[in-house]
Amino acid sequence: MPVFQSKLNTSSDAFQQNRTDMLELVEKMRLLEVRASEASNRELARFEKRGQLLPRERLKRLLDPGAPFLEIGNMSGYLRDVNNPDKTIVGGSQLAGIGFISGVRCMVVVNDSGIGAGAIIKPGGEKIVRCQEIALNNKLPFVQLVESAGADIASYTIDTFVRGGNLFRNLARLSAAGCPIITVLHGASTAGGAYMPGLSDYVVAVRGRGRAFLAGPPLLKAATGEIATAEDLGGAEMHATISGLAEYVGEDDADGIRIGREVIQRLGWNENLPERTCKTDVNPPKYDPDEIAGLVPLDYRKPYDAKELVARIVDGSHMLEFKSGYGSNTVCVQAEIHGRSCSFIGNNGPIDNQGATKAAQFIQANCQSNTPIVYLQNTTGFMVGREYEAGGMIKHGSKMIQAVTNASVPQVTLMVGASFGAGNFGMCGTGFDPDLSFSWPNAQVGLLGAEQAAMTMRVVAEGSAARRGHTIDEDQLKMMEAKLIDHFNYQANPFYYAGQNLCDGMIDPRDTRNVLSFLLEVFRERQQRQLCPSSFGVARL
Repeated sequence: MPVFQSKLNTSSDAFQQNRTDMLELVEKMRLLEVRASEASNRELARFEKRGQLLPRERLKRLLDPGAPFLEIGNMSGYLRDVNNPDKTIVGGSQLAGIGFISGVRCMVVVNDSGIGAGAIIKPGGEKIVRCQEIALNNKLPFVQLVESAGADIASYTIDTFVRGGNLFRNLARLSAAGCPIITVLHGASTAGGAYMPGLSDYVVAVRGRGRAFLAGPPLLKAATGEIATAEDLGGAEMHATISGLAEYVGEDDADGIRIGREVIQRLGWNENLPERTCKTDVNPPKYDPDEIAGLVPLDYRKPYDAKELVARIVDGSHMLEFKSGYGSNTVCVQAEIHGRSCSFIGNNGPIDNQGATKAAQFIQANCQSNTPIVYLQNTTGFMVGREYEAGGMIKHGSKMIQAVTNASVPQVTLMVGASFGAGNFGMCGTGFDPDLSFSWPNAQVGLLGAEQAAMTMRVVAEGSAARRGHTIDEDQLKMMEAKLIDHFNYQANPFYYAGQNLCDGMIDPRDTRNVLSFLLEVFRERQQRQLCPSSFGVARL
């Protein structure tokens, strides 16, 4: 493949300004992550008094030292607890991601019981469900470190309760599909939360702290008058010797995690997986991935070449462009990341008739060759106007959407700039179920840009007033425009978008190559792994 010849001037004022702006947003993301960690760590004295490890320490001890870990939902819950960017706590009181345990790639969820006793709030519940879906789709063991007060009664809503059943349904589906569920019970697992160990295939309960009951002592007394201690009602010893809920008992948090790691080791999970073949001559990108921070402007109206971005992601900056002279606003290239083939579809502007047709063909060609596709979203949508309508923009855009929807290969979506209107759909937006999707901290997502939305409503209002013979109030119209712009900008913000769990997390643009490399390995294992499904999952006998 030819080496891309970059035209980026890393000494220019524009590059330096772009870099400064992007790194400020990356710093905002990191500070939000630190704030969540500090909020949990403030409970250290309470955990130490009980002889427990903090949730982040549990996660650290569970994972293989030095192995990569891809966090899922790091911005979950942004502004959903308090509408104050300086006080909101992200993460949804759950720690989650894909990592290695005893050499096995697993999906991991840890209840952050340092925040709200690990109670499952709405964004946290959504995050767990998404992690279960990713595990099921990618044939990953599901490991959960449980210590949760159950549903957050203070923020109860009926939809949270009803849809909360998805957490337990998905556990049953994972087990039936042949994806083992391993639970370490570090603390209480109450009411519906008791089904988290109940629907697991292997349970390690920590002596003196791990507990599971449908009704804790206070509710039991209120409902029936019966008085029982937490240990007698649902302690680790009782569940390991009488109820049969637990297979193993750990003496403390560290020992419970040790047993959990050994359980995973004894699965022999990788024994039947073909040995990984790696190219020994893989070259890093010719152009430093660190330059991505200065390549991409925060203002999506300022253009840049998507190939400049790809050149800082792929091996040796080698790429083969597909139909470079046809529909050039839609960029389609083939390349490799750490020796693994992948293809990219990016945007150098709106998607026109030729671009949509080219993308549809390119997607089908990649399905034929079984090559994963990465979408680099930076478009204001499909082209509009008489020329494009007459040229069949609707039908050509529909072809692209059909190809995206029915593609048989793994698809990853990265929101790296604008993602507006049907362009979001054609570029495999969240509504089209990409295997995973991540946002950069500069992305803008929405029906259309805020200014365009305001202008559209102005034209509609002026037309309506003219038809009725009314005089329009210009001051009132300007107030409406300002309110609409604020409304659209608030929701287009990538932190808000990620906080709504509308993507799988936010990443530093400079980490894009490593993230994609990790995911390509996930997909490789998925395609080669044969599971041993059962009819109903592993029942507790």
